[in-house]
Amino acid sequence: MEQTITKTRPKNSGTKPLFENPILERLSRTHIAVPITIYLVTSTLFGWYAFAYTEMSALWITFLFFAGITVFTLVEYAVHRGVFHMETDTPTKAKIQYTFHGIHHEYPKDKTRLAMPPAAAVFVASALFGVLFLLLGEASYAFFPGFLVGYSGYLFVHFIVHAYAPPKNLFKWLWINHSVHHYKSHEKNYGVSSPLWDHVFGTYMK
Repeated sequence: MEQTITKTRPKNSGTKPLFENPILERLSRTHIAVPITIYLVTSTLFGWYAFAYTEMSALWITFLFFAGITVFTLVEYAVHRGVFHMETDTPTKAKIQYTFHGIHHEYPKDKTRLAMPPAAAVFVASALFGVLFLLLGEASYAFFPGFLVGYSGYLFVHFIVHAYAPPKNLFKWLWINHSVHHYKSHEKNYGVSSPLWDHVFGTYMK
């Protein structure tokens, strides 16, 4: 079955409710500054803990921090391609895909739906740190901040792409890159904060 997302013509303005329940509907929206602030403050606290209360060297902490950023770009690509653009071959999968991402393609300029709502984000981030701690031990206190900074960078780029006209600075090429994904081919340019993995996996389009 053709993906639902490819059937949706993007609208240049407006919004659309996802839930009839007003509380759920409110929780499905957020100002972009809220999650970015949460992630950067959390990243700072974890980084401080890594330096103050672990035996890791500053060099090792720095390496893990940048490793976290790099791994985030891969996760961003994989989730965008594999989850947000999943094949909608059942009604349930079509509903999930539209709720998670299809509505964004239909209303790409809706500023209130350019980031995961804080309630869901805190839950996902907590679960992710739990998994990282089981896998990495104390190294997670340096790796996780990098991952969160990577996510914050993604949110920032994603917001400026959809909220503003093409900038006349270094962000212009990222603006163009993501616009290709929305307006030329939904099966290309899954990377938002970086086109690196699109080049690696052959999904890049100029």
